Amino acid sequence: MVSGIRGWLGALASLFHPPHCAACEAPLGDEGWFCPACQEGIEKRRVRPPCCHVCSEPFEGAIDSAFRCPNCADRRFRFDHAVAAYQSRGAVRDAIHQFKYNGFMHLRHPLASWLGEGLADERMRTPQIDVLVPVPLHPRRRRERGFNQAQVLASIAGKRAGLAVEALLRRRRYTTTQTHFDRRERVENLRGAFVLTRRAQVKARHLVLVDDVFTTGSTADECALTLRKAGAASVRVLCVARA
Repeated sequence: MVSGIRGWLGALASLFHPPHCAACEAPLGDEGWFCPACQEGIEKRRVRPPCCHVCSEPFEGAIDSAFRCPNCADRRFRFDHAVAAYQSRGAVRDAIHQFKYNGFMHLRHPLASWLGEGLADERMRTPQIDVLVPVPLHPRRRRERGFNQAQVLASIAGKRAGLAVEALLRRRRYTTTQTHFDRRERVENLRGAFVLTRRAQVKARHLVLVDDVFTTGSTADECALTLRKAGAASVRVLCVARA
């Protein structure tokens, strides 16, 4: 019985200070969420200028003015900007996957902090944000996973930033995972998948969609289309990382 209580207390403590690095599982002392080596790797994945003004894709060059990357150049997105503070590589990707697929809920704290870093981006300052809108999961997917990662992260980041969080969208159609689809297939897979929730207040509001990872922008664009049709004044996207 005593060992059981100790085990329960250890699990509870790990929600606030995990004993192992979230990325490589090395033992932790007082380093925080990640070991020094992984923390250094995370810093290298920070998105810095120059990057695409629309989707934040980093660019290795000497561009000092706003530009659109090849992924955005031939597309007309219904959102204005997609902001992410990090690239989904290495320890960043590992942390997101551990949280999203393995239920390591303590990682919601550092991931929400990375969302907060994205909120500091100048593209998020004007116009003033009215509400954060989590990208919804289909009820079936939510039951399978046990939670909606976008909702969890938006709630923490919103509370820290003093921003309201509202579930304005619902996913009415179960879609196949986007992981192995190309851009065209992603668009077709998501067509008509999102609708407004009952009593959603959208008209004339400046909205920010929140998700964990930005890849091609297809999911965010379909959500933004629904919100724009309902009269949203602006729609931006905030993610933990971009692929």
